[in-house]
Amino acid sequence: MSENVAGKLSFLDRFLTLWIFIAIGVGIALGYFAPAVANFITGLQVGTTSIPIAVGLILMMYPPLARVKYEEMGKVFKNKKLLFISLLQNWVIGPIVMFVLAVIFLHNYPEYMIGVILVGLARCIAMVIVWNELAGGDREFAVGLVAFNAITQVLFYAVYIYFFITLMLNWLGLAKTVNIDISMADSAKTVFIYLGIPFLSGLISRYSLIAWKGEKWFNEVFMPKISPITLIALLFTIVVMFSTQGNKIIESPVDVLIVGIPMTLYFAFMWFATFFIVRKLGGNYPQTCAVSFTAGSNDFELAIAVAIAIWGIGSGQAFATVIGPLIEVPVLIILVNVALKFKNKYFTV
Repeated sequence: MSENVAGKLSFLDRFLTLWIFIAIGVGIALGYFAPAVANFITGLQVGTTSIPIAVGLILMMYPPLARVKYEEMGKVFKNKKLLFISLLQNWVIGPIVMFVLAVIFLHNYPEYMIGVILVGLARCIAMVIVWNELAGGDREFAVGLVAFNAITQVLFYAVYIYFFITLMLNWLGLAKTVNIDISMADSAKTVFIYLGIPFLSGLISRYSLIAWKGEKWFNEVFMPKISPITLIALLFTIVVMFSTQGNKIIESPVDVLIVGIPMTLYFAFMWFATFFIVRKLGGNYPQTCAVSFTAGSNDFELAIAVAIAIWGIGSGQAFATVIGPLIEVPVLIILVNVALKFKNKYFTV
């Protein structure tokens, strides 16, 4: 990471990968040295739902969804060509590319394969704004795309889960040893709990608080106070998850690498392909950045929530989704630096 890019990140964001590694280590140590504590936390359940994890995951999703400027969404419709490319890359090409990579690299690891597919289906609605800002992309266009993706995700994520996991994997005869017969109703219920609730909460709190205290107060006082909740909740989830999978990590640390390979290829392919497509179509540098980072990053928080809700906190699916931020953060920081170099190379006036 260049010093310039690193300096623009907040302290928490700059060392996000480190915090995730620490949380993994704490979780493994907790499961190994204090299994009773881990069992107590995971035992607080209603049916198959772990209450602490459910609360943590909903809190994790709330700040980014409250931050989204839904009122900016109309601006993306002014450039129909770029909107079409963004929709194509996010909702057609991206899911297919991750599906294909997951099948190629992880067909012998069906649980990991499903987890990686879940990451590919979840379009980014939070960190993309950070990456775009660092690279000098079009802020308003990126915010509009994020708002559009947030609403589209609420409506269609369950449909995508059903199509790619239940239908496609069954049709291909993959993952026969894993439960993949997830109904549309089950997917929709899970998406509503872990995306719908924080989405509605974020929407209501955003507009009610802006109406009451003003947009300046909301952006400069309220959001900075609640933003760390996402990281805290994410790290809590990781600690609890890895406390149940400590033995697996100790016995097979190479699993992180196995899951990381298709994800790394996915992030790189989606970003570079989108960057040069938008440039070829005549997009300027800020627009090219906005569309590229939107297509090249994912909403790992949602993927984690859905994997845990459907397959359980100790599942391979959940483990694979947690690897998402571990891979995405350093790869996207590298791509920010690549974008800045491409700016001088391809967009000189």
